[in-house]
Amino acid sequence: MSLSLLSRKEKERVIRRLLIQAPPGEFVNAFDDLCLLIRDEKLMHHQGECAGHQHCQKYSVPLRIDGNPVLLSHHNVMGDYRFFDYQSKLSFKFDLLQNQLRDIQSHGIIRNETEYLRTVVLCALKLYVSDHYPAGNCNVLRKTIKNREFLIACIEDHNYETGQCWNGLWKSKWIFQINPFLTLVTGRIFVQAHFFRCVNLHVEISKDVKESLEIVNQAQLALSFARLVEEQENKFQAAVLEELQELSNEALRKILRRDLPVTRTLIDWQRILSDLNLVMYPKLGYVIYSRSVLCNWII
Repeated sequence: MSLSLLSRKEKERVIRRLLIQAPPGEFVNAFDDLCLLIRDEKLMHHQGECAGHQHCQKYSVPLRIDGNPVLLSHHNVMGDYRFFDYQSKLSFKFDLLQNQLRDIQSHGIIRNETEYLRTVVLCALKLYVSDHYPAGNCNVLRKTIKNREFLIACIEDHNYETGQCWNGLWKSKWIFQINPFLTLVTGRIFVQAHFFRCVNLHVEISKDVKESLEIVNQAQLALSFARLVEEQENKFQAAVLEELQELSNEALRKILRRDLPVTRTLIDWQRILSDLNLVMYPKLGYVIYSRSVLCNWII
């Protein structure tokens, strides 16, 4: 159906749906492509702002305020497209299309025991992230739900290589309630990759985690929490690599004409050529003939 046949509301719905589906790191590219199709600057700007706000929450878009990393998520949304950062005590709007902060306002927060614990957990998490991620970001937020205090830790790292035709994102979220002796940590680890050279391949892998932590004091809780995150993410990474290796082996077996063993050893082509008494003459015809015989022998 032509876009010109759609009503304005239908266009808004289609545009927002397409923008929200944009993979991490590709929102601006998707927006620019849609602008060429829609040719309505006012409509695109409004829908880009709405969808960009949702995109930031969905993929934990990182930015920096006063040199400190801030991860955007639905946990630090204040309403009216505003986010709040506990570290800098600032609220702001973020224009994803321009990669720019707008309408920055200062806020006060209550300095209580929960805020001190948030700071301690953030320090422990930063040490873990700096040791395990090439350019990772992390943040710890506070949230009160029905008079109960929760801490929410977020981790994010990405590598957007649009020029190399691939983008990748790793993020995780961990939530636990502040209790006197024991707390339940619930987490979710999420990986997404997009390859678009020759094929359009999307990969999404996630895992949910539930573990209990004993609470002795704030320092012990922070260190135990960081160790828990490290253990679970290492297990997840190992499982993903193993699964991808199995997938690669299965794909390799399917494209071969014969079911050959995969030895993963270096092949000494010169020795094989010598054993077969093949002479690579300088003339192109002999070279092509020798390679064709070798390929037929292998396959």
